[in-house]
Amino acid sequence: MKDYNERIARLRLRKLAQTQEKIRVEGALDEDDYGRIVPPPGVWHILPNNPDGSFYGYDAWADNFCDLMSVHPVYIDPDDAFAGRWMYFMSKMRPNKWNPDYPYDHLKENISRYDIICGIGDDAHFAPDYEMGVRLGWGGLVERIEHWKKVNTTPEQQHFYALHLRVIRAVQGWIQRHVDEARRLAATCGDPEKKALLTELADMNERIISDAPATLREACQWIIWFHLASRTYNRDGAGGQIDSLLRPFYEQDKANGILDDETAVYYLACLLINDPIYWQLGGPDASGRDQTSHISFLVLEAADKINTSLNLTVRVHDGLDPQLFRKSVEYLVKNKNGWPRFSGDKALVENFMRNGYSAELARRRIAVGCNWMSLPGLEYTMNDLVKVNMARVFEIAYYDTVKDPAPTTERLWEKFAHHLALAVHTAAEGIRHHLKYQKYNEPELLLNLLSHGPMEKGVDVSDGGAEYYNLSIDGAGLAIVADSFSALEQHVERQKHLTWEQVTGALLDDFAGTEGEKIRLQLRNSGRYGAEGSAGERWALRIKDEFTALVRRESEPELRRCFIPGFFSWANTIGFGRSVGATPDGRRAGTPISHGGNPTPGFVADGASLSLATVIARIQPRYGNTAPMQWELDPSFAHEENAELIGSTIKAHFQMGGTLINVNIMDKQKVLDAHKDPSKYPDLVVRVTGFTAYFSMLSPQFRQLVVDRILVS
Repeated sequence: MKDYNERIARLRLRKLAQTQEKIRVEGALDEDDYGRIVPPPGVWHILPNNPDGSFYGYDAWADNFCDLMSVHPVYIDPDDAFAGRWMYFMSKMRPNKWNPDYPYDHLKENISRYDIICGIGDDAHFAPDYEMGVRLGWGGLVERIEHWKKVNTTPEQQHFYALHLRVIRAVQGWIQRHVDEARRLAATCGDPEKKALLTELADMNERIISDAPATLREACQWIIWFHLASRTYNRDGAGGQIDSLLRPFYEQDKANGILDDETAVYYLACLLINDPIYWQLGGPDASGRDQTSHISFLVLEAADKINTSLNLTVRVHDGLDPQLFRKSVEYLVKNKNGWPRFSGDKALVENFMRNGYSAELARRRIAVGCNWMSLPGLEYTMNDLVKVNMARVFEIAYYDTVKDPAPTTERLWEKFAHHLALAVHTAAEGIRHHLKYQKYNEPELLLNLLSHGPMEKGVDVSDGGAEYYNLSIDGAGLAIVADSFSALEQHVERQKHLTWEQVTGALLDDFAGTEGEKIRLQLRNSGRYGAEGSAGERWALRIKDEFTALVRRESEPELRRCFIPGFFSWANTIGFGRSVGATPDGRRAGTPISHGGNPTPGFVADGASLSLATVIARIQPRYGNTAPMQWELDPSFAHEENAELIGSTIKAHFQMGGTLINVNIMDKQKVLDAHKDPSKYPDLVVRVTGFTAYFSMLSPQFRQLVVDRILVS
């Protein structure tokens, strides 16, 4: 008798308990849930190779990873169809993330001045080609390395291949220890049913230590092993097109009579609860045909059963199966846990093609994180890692301008464009520095395995091994800057209610006192970005065009480096805000800046969703990266009866040129209560930005970021 629902329910409760334990032991964690659990104390510590106590370079990363794999605790849950859990985060266990032998002191002044997140030494969010992985298996990957080892014979290349073989053998050894433990547990188990389950788990994992997976269950387990290893290494390892990836295994198992849908849903639920990595559903294949199949619906059903922190993305295009779209919206409003989100393939494909890529290639590019896209196994990206605080750039430009005897908004624009150019160039130089030396800092020994190029060339993916280098620079604080220009233009220049001196004095005093508050309210009462046809929108479009041109200017076709602009702040709105004083839009000093491409909360005309969809569609940089729409829906509206209307808004946004929609449906009172005492709501999930997380695991500052959105949206 199957008891899958009971098993899934117990797994869900166990995950909640593990998350709460993580909070107790490690404190607030302002990040994706990841599925990581707390390891037992004292099992493993890093092996430094530098006086600073950190480790860098090929050999040190291989030594540390292999050493960890040899002692990494096994994890077997009798309710789980699969073995293994992620426990260690090697990248974060290092005291320093960048090799001091390759300093970037020449960039630090501007990085600090403009408050740039430079990305140097950060994980690159490179998407592996899981199709290659499940087709070859660990043994096939070994054969692939052995083949290219015979072709590329320099000492450096031979060493490169030897290290990757070590890494694979370390993972195989880790899997073998799970096999051994499952057999030990089976041998001592008095329950015949549990004994059989443990034996099945051992047999399955023993087969895929070398052999390529042959069934749906084996394919899911293989994927789990790779992403657990990759997560352990440096958190990387985004998902992919899960329905197309698993469809052949599902259909073959069904044809062979060894699988029913109930069991398939159980397997998928166990896969999703293991680690909420970014998976895609639907969308076009390389030829443009929709990829929706029966397993697409089973993935949604599995997600519904676990109903936890998830990062599923539905790729919306003209050919998308309408039933899949409808079902996705229904699950969104039913569970109110921020999943799925939706990407707009029409704009994403057309925009990426503007870089000179074919439609076939562009359709293969998928969302692999909060706001970024990538070609699985083909593309090295720096997406969501490099950000320019445009509010800080504006602040510097403003105080430069008011030194002039007769300041004007046009003069302010010239200063802003000048400083923005310096900031963007600094960010691009940081990326170049990262690419030049990353192999000596943090080579990609796991992701190289599922990439096209590194093995063929015998070089790291960061060092010329990738086929394509599409490198993102995101602008943050768009609404702050646009609304500040609009307020100055309206109240100082056009209506002359205020003088430059009055505004400057109020900003320096952070709008203190009765007069300061009066000025602040005047400035806030301007033509804001978010109101269609407003001065704020006009300035936002001007900023978008300038920023886009500056980022594109940094591209280096001769080096296969394409720089792609986007508007996204992630949760850096808090940190970025701390470095910026009061601004002419009426924002107080040190408070968070605006999020991504969204207007400042509260300034969408009439709070209308379609207005929000319209203005954000208009400010897309349009080269293949996103400016997501962060959509806060009132739970009184977000119910099944309004699913069609919600779906229509999503489709309208994408038809107008939108690229990505992140949706939150939050009960105001529940969130406020949870903010006061998070422990009362351990299962409350919110979409912070592009990722979902348990509300209780966020810091008070991050929780406040979510609270502020619902109070003023």
